[in-house]
Amino acid sequence: MAIQLSKGQRVDLTKTNPGLTKVMIGLGWDTNKYSGGAEFDLDASAFLVDANNRCQQDTDFVFYNNLQHPSGSVTHTGDNRTGEGDGDDEQILVDFSKIPANIDRIGITVTIHDAEARSQNFGQVSNAFVRVVNEEGGEELIRFDLGEDFSIETAVVVCELYRHGSDWKFNAIGSGFSGGLAALCQNYGLEV
Repeated sequence: MAIQLSKGQRVDLTKTNPGLTKVMIGLGWDTNKYSGGAEFDLDASAFLVDANNRCQQDTDFVFYNNLQHPSGSVTHTGDNRTGEGDGDDEQILVDFSKIPANIDRIGITVTIHDAEARSQNFGQVSNAFVRVVNEEGGEELIRFDLGEDFSIETAVVVCELYRHGSDWKFNAIGSGFSGGLAALCQNYGLEV
């Protein structure tokens, strides 16, 4: 049974699951029905950062236009432009055995594409969640439901996977940003 986390909680991933090397991070959401005239397109991304919380190169940012890190450690399975249906809307695969030694943490984020132009924000998004699944066998290990704490934000740092000695841990963050993807990129040391 999956561990249900609240904002700010941290939990072991690899220490409590010996032999765990590959996980699927599933992200899902619903959009509240309102007459804004434009479809919602939410995008999941992963930022592979060093101990200073900075990406060292553009390829450390995995998203719909860069689906795989050069190391093969993080892979985005593709952009879902509508978020229709149940279950995961987008997925990111992580192979802990391939993560380069200089990578200290992986920030998992969700942004609203063209949020400003479409007058959209996370106050219009509901039932957002992230789950971590053992790729071998498909067991859900962790689930974090983000709740309805957002209003004007256009980007959210959902969670982080971070190195703790030789193990990897999960941190349920749920922190919103205004400024969309550009603000997140700047936060992680990338020029936009």
